[in-house]
Amino acid sequence: LFLQYENPWTVPNLLSMARIGLAPVLGYLIVEEDFNIALGVFALAGITDLLDGFIARNWVNQKSALGSALDPLADKVLISVLYVSLTYANLIPVPLTSMIVVRDIALIAAVFYVRYRTLPPPRTLSRYFNPCYATAQLKPTFISKMNTLVQLILVAASLAAPVFNYVDSVYLQALWCITAFTTATSAYSYYHYGRKTVQVLKNK
Repeated sequence: LFLQYENPWTVPNLLSMARIGLAPVLGYLIVEEDFNIALGVFALAGITDLLDGFIARNWVNQKSALGSALDPLADKVLISVLYVSLTYANLIPVPLTSMIVVRDIALIAAVFYVRYRTLPPPRTLSRYFNPCYATAQLKPTFISKMNTLVQLILVAASLAAPVFNYVDSVYLQALWCITAFTTATSAYSYYHYGRKTVQVLKNK
C-alpha cells in the first residue's frame, strides 16, 4: 500500500512549531515572575496561532493533514506549560490545571493511537514518525475550539493579574469555573463524537 505524500514544511506548520518552541520560554518567564515580558511573548504566540489558521484557510497549498494535528498539538503543549507555570506562580488553582493537563495528555495519546491505527503495514518507527506521509486528518469539535479560546483568555487574564493588581478578583475566579466547565464538556464531546473527529485519508 502507498501512503499519501505531502509537504510538511508549510508556513502554518512552521508557525505551529514556533508556538511549541515559545512554550518553555513562557514557562521560564512565568516561574521567574517576569509577567510583563511573559505577556508580550504570549501575545506573539497568539499571533502565530491566528496566522497559521488564516494562511491554511486561504491558501490551499498551505493546508495539510499534518497541520490538522500539529496546530491543536501546539495549542495543547502551550496551554499545558502555561497552566503548570501559572499554578506554580499561584495564579491558577491546582485542580483546574490537573483537569486540563489530564485531558490534553489523553487527547495527545489518542492522536498517537490514531496515527498507529491508520498507518498501513509495515508499521515501522521511520514510517510512523515521517511527517511527509499523511494517514488521517483531525477535525476538532466546536466546543473544543471554544474551550481552547476560554483557556487562552484565562491565561491572558492570569498573566495580566499581577501586572494590573487584580489577582484576587471574583471575575478571575468565575473564569476558573467557566474554564473547568468547557474543559469537561470538551472532553465529553471527543468521547461522544470520537470517530467523527477523524477523517482517514485514502491511500493512493
